[in-house]
Amino acid sequence: MVVAISIEAPLKFRAPGITLPLGLGIGRLVFRALNSAEIVLAAATAITFALVPRPTASIVLLVALAVTLAVQVAVLRPRLETRAAMIIAGETPPKSRAHLVYIALEGAKVLVLIVFAVLVAP
Repeated sequence: MVVAISIEAPLKFRAPGITLPLGLGIGRLVFRALNSAEIVLAAATAITFALVPRPTASIVLLVALAVTLAVQVAVLRPRLETRAAMIIAGETPPKSRAHLVYIALEGAKVLVLIVFAVLVAP
């Protein structure tokens, strides 16, 4: 999901007829849905880890994933949504690096998910 949405996000702006406000509106919905799904999957994974002993390394990676997701959802996404709302309303928001930080965290999350999958695979 993370990789697919990360590929889709910039591509939607290249589609014919998609304006910046329309693309931002779509992006807000898509990332809200992605983050909701990630929260549910992280919670389900945490519950299974509580029921079955796992290697310490996989627990550390799960915590790292949860912290990354929490930063994205609680800190960065509200800032990005505020900027998007301003742009949709025709305003020019002040410069921000929140989008670049979000992208960096997405990349880190993908790498951690790959290592995590390798550790927990039977």
